[in-house]
Amino acid sequence: MGKHKTTLDSVKEYYGKILQGSKDLKTSACCSIESFPPAHRAILAEIDSEILDRFYGCGSPIPPAIDGCTVLDLGCGSGRDVYLAAKLVGPAGSVIGVDMTEEQLAVARRHVRSQMNRFGFVTPNVDFRQGYIEDLAACGIADNSIDLVISNCVLNLSPDKERVFSEIFRVLKPGGELYFSDVFADRRLPDRLREDPLLYGECLGGALYIEDFRRMLHSLGFQDYRVKSSRPIVLEDPEVVVKAGMINFSSITVRAFKIDGLEDSCEDYGQTATYLGTIPECPHAFPLDDHHTFVTGKPMLVCGNTAAMVQETRFGRHFRVTGDRSVHFGPFPCGPAPAGNAGADPCARGACC
Repeated sequence: MGKHKTTLDSVKEYYGKILQGSKDLKTSACCSIESFPPAHRAILAEIDSEILDRFYGCGSPIPPAIDGCTVLDLGCGSGRDVYLAAKLVGPAGSVIGVDMTEEQLAVARRHVRSQMNRFGFVTPNVDFRQGYIEDLAACGIADNSIDLVISNCVLNLSPDKERVFSEIFRVLKPGGELYFSDVFADRRLPDRLREDPLLYGECLGGALYIEDFRRMLHSLGFQDYRVKSSRPIVLEDPEVVVKAGMINFSSITVRAFKIDGLEDSCEDYGQTATYLGTIPECPHAFPLDDHHTFVTGKPMLVCGNTAAMVQETRFGRHFRVTGDRSVHFGPFPCGPAPAGNAGADPCARGACC
């Protein structure tokens, strides 16, 4: 634990005392440049500026159809995504934010009342807890209690990532979802870079090699994950370029579901899935991942894993799935993501690639 504690203390120092705002970051790794859905942009306009100024994220990891859900934000920082999710889940839902940095949580907590007033909520539906994402039990997060786990450029900072993902899948309900944005690398980083305080604080030193991420999920019993989006990270700071300029880093948004029976390759059972167009944010089409977009009303041939993802999760009421797994027709020819996903590792896919 000694080495892990040293790493965590270094991260606390960087995000609690060294960084005073997103302008202090030296790379684009921890900056969100993804476009937000119009509904999300409207909510962000209601969030206090101090929360936004002290936020360090690399994506927009909040999926649709979360009304009434219980959401857990790992490494919530100043609380931007907690408050964004709080408005989206509504008064019937709730959002828990976990972070180890006192200074960041202080920002998040002092805006609870003002944010609830702006959202028109009589009772706060947010709860900020100090703790470590490697030990969610110590934060009071019970087994099978969470509908959705989100995280925004934080999991790379953990020195014990396998324990983090094990905890995530422990607390998720059956059919629950992990949806997160983080930094990935196209190779394993050498020790001198993984232990560099600047690179670690900038979300680069702890970046997972994409294939090691896949292997880790498999070892935990989760055979398929999906890439939602990917973008290359530009290393602009000269000091960072000298240290790590030979490595290709990407910010990738990933989703994975807690579903029994998923397979490690795409298999054909003759199933189809039809999106009903009933998710308000997605009236005309629903993008499951970077190579599955369901057009409203159009039946689509799917592999067994994809059928389970849209049938055995909160999306089930928004889809009509035909067929089951009683008859197997061999491998399913899932196509890769469209070319032009510049900078993304071509192997940065789940089973469905």
